[in-house]
Amino acid sequence: MIGYLSAFGSGLLFGAGLWLSGMANPRKVLDFLDVSGQWDPSLLLVMGGAVAVTAAFFRPVVLKRPAPLLGGRFVVPERKAIDLPLVLGAAIFGIGWGIGGYCPGPALTALSNLNVEAFAFVAAMIAGGLLHGSYERGGLPAAHENT
Repeated sequence: MIGYLSAFGSGLLFGAGLWLSGMANPRKVLDFLDVSGQWDPSLLLVMGGAVAVTAAFFRPVVLKRPAPLLGGRFVVPERKAIDLPLVLGAAIFGIGWGIGGYCPGPALTALSNLNVEAFAFVAAMIAGGLLHGSYERGGLPAAHENT
């Protein structure tokens, strides 16, 4: 039970941070990406703060501890290679972020605005995740072509 409460509290804190930083507003993201128009550099402060916290705490908290404080285990990727699926996934993520102004966390936070675009984005995100999961399990015809 404590693990669920901790996850809920962490998610609540993350969502509040997204909301306060303006990341739940796609206009903020799109204005940051619009370097030739009304560029809004304030998102650099949000990203800089995230990078600073990660740089300061990732090694001592995740890599030096045998397990999280509330049990379980840390999940750290074992693969180090930069391969085509990674590059394609990053490109699709970046294109979607640039077009919609949302990435998954802020999109979920933006649902509280009751905005049609946020609901459409989250629905498309869920559909994409389910489609990818089906592909990975071999449920789509394209997964069987090279086997």
